[in-house]
Amino acid sequence: MNKLTLSLLSALSLCSIAAQAQEGTDLIKRGEYLTQAADCVACHTTKQGKPFAGGLAFKTPMGTLYSPNITADKETGIGNWTDEEFIRALHEGKGKEGEHLYPAFPYTSYTLLNDDDIRAIKAYIFSLPTVHQPNRENDMPFPFNQRWGMWFWNLVNFEGKRFEPDPAKDAEWNRGAYYVEALGHCGECHTPRNITMGMKDSKPYAGSEIDGWTAFNITSDKHAGIGSWSQDQIVEYLRSGHINGKAQAAGPMAEVIENSTRHLTDADLRAMAKYLQSLKPLNPDNETKSRSDFGQATASVDAIRGLPFKADNTADGARLYLGNCATCHSFSGGGTADGYYPSLIKNSVVGATAPNNMINVILHGVSRRTNEGDVFMPGFADTLSDEQIATLSNYLLQQFGQKSLNVKVNDVKELREK
Repeated sequence: MNKLTLSLLSALSLCSIAAQAQEGTDLIKRGEYLTQAADCVACHTTKQGKPFAGGLAFKTPMGTLYSPNITADKETGIGNWTDEEFIRALHEGKGKEGEHLYPAFPYTSYTLLNDDDIRAIKAYIFSLPTVHQPNRENDMPFPFNQRWGMWFWNLVNFEGKRFEPDPAKDAEWNRGAYYVEALGHCGECHTPRNITMGMKDSKPYAGSEIDGWTAFNITSDKHAGIGSWSQDQIVEYLRSGHINGKAQAAGPMAEVIENSTRHLTDADLRAMAKYLQSLKPLNPDNETKSRSDFGQATASVDAIRGLPFKADNTADGARLYLGNCATCHSFSGGGTADGYYPSLIKNSVVGATAPNNMINVILHGVSRRTNEGDVFMPGFADTLSDEQIATLSNYLLQQFGQKSLNVKVNDVKELREK
């Protein structure tokens, strides 16, 4: 073999190594994007914890679950998992030893993912720094602590299958369906649950309650859902969490936008919007008016500006609004012209048929990071009593929302405890 041949072979070998390295880099980059789309960090990271190290508590009617460490640590994480074991977990809801996983891990949606995307997600997670953090034991009473019982749950609520494109739809619609149904697993929050805590197939995306927050109806119904939203408005909401005069994200949805959807491309967000617009309209409560069509400007606070408090230091709703809300949301409730401080008029949180999201926002505030900057509203849990928040809530409902609702002190107390 002459020197020229050796040189050519050496060059080809180097090219092959470079190509493999580039392929690995591309796989990890693709995996990062898919991991963001799937919002894995939200469930596997505590508020002050390290990314993907687990330990986040999920309080369910069956007990408390703690998310596991999914970093590549070989002792406390999933560093010893093979690609096939990782794929099986997402497709079948089974752990490394074949044990059943609980459906707080949304394998009921991830089962739709294709193998290549799951491998990319694993490659990205394994490229991150490992975290040595032992998993917390679940706190579940008998019989819910018996994992074998999940066999019966799966029999009723789980159908393991991969995503199959609809040949009658175009590529954009099918991509949107894949992102909404599989990666984004949107139905896990927005679909009501049956008595066994499985998703109600008869009411997909008709709305549900998660940890005291309402995940709203996102079907194409014009009154109960988002049928009046344009494609551009859906894209803007998924990107920023804000549509002036319609909706502002808080609580778990704000986390979804911060961790996940704001990172997606416009093309993927448009595909998701197209799919959401095609969902069957559902209106289980026979709503006749959209939750973003309530409210009008108020002048009720003008009459009390500058007047002293009552002798017993109590305050009515208008005075509480003036002292705690008007500076940002304006005296009339119209917010600011740029929409940074949202209007309470035609506000989907205040106009909702249940007041829990509004109460939660008053209690805990809003914290949402977007591509344009941070959105912040302080919470009043430490400065207002349950009675004051109930009084303020009822004032907001009477002025800007569902006048038929009546918030009681115990309603606030229960949400505060959650």
